[in-house]
Amino acid sequence: MIGTNVARRNENWLQAVKSYYQLTKPRIIPLLLITTTAAMWIAGEGRVDLFTLFITLLGGTLAAASAQVMNCIYDRDIDYEMLRTRARPIPSGRVQSRHAFIFAVILAIFSFSLFALFVNVLSGLLAMSGIVFYMLVYTHFLKRNSPQNIVIGGAAGSIPPLVGWAAVTGDLSWAPWVLFTIIFLWTPPHFWALALMIKEDYAQVNVPMMPVVEGEESTVQQIWWYTLLVIPCTFLLVYPLGVSGVLYGVIAVVLGVKFLQKAWQLKQAPFNQELARSLFKFSILYLMLLCTGMVVDSLPVTHQLMATVGDNLTTLVSLIPFG
Repeated sequence: MIGTNVARRNENWLQAVKSYYQLTKPRIIPLLLITTTAAMWIAGEGRVDLFTLFITLLGGTLAAASAQVMNCIYDRDIDYEMLRTRARPIPSGRVQSRHAFIFAVILAIFSFSLFALFVNVLSGLLAMSGIVFYMLVYTHFLKRNSPQNIVIGGAAGSIPPLVGWAAVTGDLSWAPWVLFTIIFLWTPPHFWALALMIKEDYAQVNVPMMPVVEGEESTVQQIWWYTLLVIPCTFLLVYPLGVSGVLYGVIAVVLGVKFLQKAWQLKQAPFNQELARSLFKFSILYLMLLCTGMVVDSLPVTHQLMATVGDNLTTLVSLIPFG
């Protein structure tokens, strides 16, 4: 058991705050909030109550932070074994596991309370389901036992759009499930590109990530297949659902072509670390810009602008003599 033989360092309160903040892995959270925001804007047809937005993003942040803290507790043994993660708060001895657990529980309680009191119970339950799925299914059952860990476990990171949609509408329709599916299919190319870069770390602690178990060539092939799946899925919001329009569709096409290009390049050179890094970084940008496109496309001013452009084009076409 790691942490019992690590001397606890004395800290001032500022360092302690920093340590607990680091436990939440804050760099991961913004991407989850972006997908939540996109779902809220589509659900609200470009009009979202700012208080509801604030509470939903705050509650989502606390839920995601709680899940990450629990993950740090569970993975403290492998974090200690890897040089890259040994300096994290728990394996370094700066935070005790039991204190981290209390912190995680408090974050989860605050998260659910905010949703239940100021938004609705459904959004709160969905946020809590994300924590449970991430810890029980991904971290406990899959991460150390199956090379498909990130595929199935990716469902946890796909829940924020459901939370955002439920926060606005109080229910779930087909559209949020399509958003869920987009994130679900996007996760393997994103995470496996990272896994290709840090394959040796996973091998060192016997975590059966795809590159460790199946090798680079097989991993890259699966990255390619998942990329081929996620791109068409993004267009379902335009047709048949009709919750997003032409502007989003154009953005999805441009981003999709670039995503396919990078996945194809990696497929041709599966051992190229720079190409894996490039795909990993672009996958983040891809999701951010795709969600931004959803938000901008949903705005009433965008609808007015596109309608004006459409009317002008119709007028121009009618002035062209035929025959």
